Amino acid sequence: MELAFRNARVVTGDDDFIGSVLVRDGVIAQIDRGPGGTGEDFEGDVLMPGVVDLHTDSLEKHYFPRPNIDWNPISAAVTHDGCGLSVGVTTVLNSLTLGSFNASAARNTDNLRRLVDGLHEAQNQGMLRADHRIHWRCETTADDLRARLELMADHPMTVLFSLMDHTPGQRQYRNLEKHMANWQAGGMSESAAQDRLAQVRDRQARNADDNRRHVAQMATSRQIPLASHDDESLEHIDEACDLGATVAEFPVTAEAAQRARERGMVVVMGGPNLIRGGSYSGNVPAAQLAEADLLDAFASDYVPRSLVECAFAMTKPPFGWSLSRAAALVTSAPARAVGLDDRGEIAPGQRADLLRVRLAGDLPLVRGVWTKGARAA
Repeated sequence: MELAFRNARVVTGDDDFIGSVLVRDGVIAQIDRGPGGTGEDFEGDVLMPGVVDLHTDSLEKHYFPRPNIDWNPISAAVTHDGCGLSVGVTTVLNSLTLGSFNASAARNTDNLRRLVDGLHEAQNQGMLRADHRIHWRCETTADDLRARLELMADHPMTVLFSLMDHTPGQRQYRNLEKHMANWQAGGMSESAAQDRLAQVRDRQARNADDNRRHVAQMATSRQIPLASHDDESLEHIDEACDLGATVAEFPVTAEAAQRARERGMVVVMGGPNLIRGGSYSGNVPAAQLAEADLLDAFASDYVPRSLVECAFAMTKPPFGWSLSRAAALVTSAPARAVGLDDRGEIAPGQRADLLRVRLAGDLPLVRGVWTKGARAA
C-alpha cells in the first residue's frame, strides 16, 4: 500500500524544505526535494512527524467527566484518542498514578484497573488510531504504592515509570506558604491544614526513600526507562541518576535542569508552561531553560494541544529555532527518551505517523493526521 504527498514543507531531523514524501506499507519509503511528484497536494503546508506525548493526564478526565460520574472506560478511551489526534498527538503515554495521596475517585484501585483494561481492550480491538502506552506515576510517599505497583507494573502497555513526591514545602510545591493558603482557600481551617501537613510529612518520612529504591529496582529489572518528577536540587538529580533515572521530568529550578544536563538526563518541561508564559506553581519557566539550552523535550501534562503550539512557538522570538529543531522537542526527542526509535522523524524506514499543519495567524492548525500511513483525522 502506497501513499504520497507533494508540494509540502517537509520537516526532517535537520532541515525543512518544499518536497514530497512517499509512504509504503506504513513506513516512510522516500523523500524528495522540490514541489513536483505525485500524491496529495499540500499547497505548501507543513508535513511533520506526529507528536509523541510522554505525559498526559487527559484519559482520567474522560473516564470521570464529572466528580463521581464514571463513563464506560472503552468509550472514554475512544474519546480521549480522538481528542489527542485532533491536535496532532499520534503516540500517547497515558500518565496514571500509583499510590493514593488524595481522594480522587479515578485513582482508587478498582477504577484504575477498569480504566487500564478499557484502554487495552480499545487498542486491541482496533478502536484507537493513535498508539497508546502507559506511564506509571509512582507516588513514593504513599503507604499503598508497593501493593499497587505489584498489580500494575507488568501491564503490557507499560513503557515508563516516574518517581514523584508531592509533599508540600519541596519540589513542585516548594512555596509552602502558598500551598497552605490554597488548602485554606478550599475551606480547610488553619489548624486542619497544619494537621494535614504533619500527616503528609510523616508519610514521606516513613515511605519515600524505600519506595524510590523499590520503584527503581522494578524499572531496572524490567528494562523500562525511569523518570524523576519535579526535581528541585542538585541532590534530587544526583539521587535520581544514581537510581537509574534517565529523564528529568518538569525540573522546578534552573539548577536542577543544569545538573540533569550534566548527568546526561533528558530534560522535559510542560507545554503549558511555555505557552502560558510560566509555571502556575511559580517554578522555573520553560522559556528560561530553552534560552539557556537546557531543554530537550516537552510533554503536554494537562493540555495536549500545547505540544503542537510549542513546536511553532519555538521558531519565533525570542527563541528563533529552526522548525526542524523545534519540532524535535515534541517528536523525536520524547520518542527516543523512552526507546521508541521507530518514530518521531521523517526519514526512510520510520513509522509514517505524520501531520499536515497550516498556520492560522500565530496558531498552528492541524489539517490532517496519519498513523502508520493511514488517515486518522
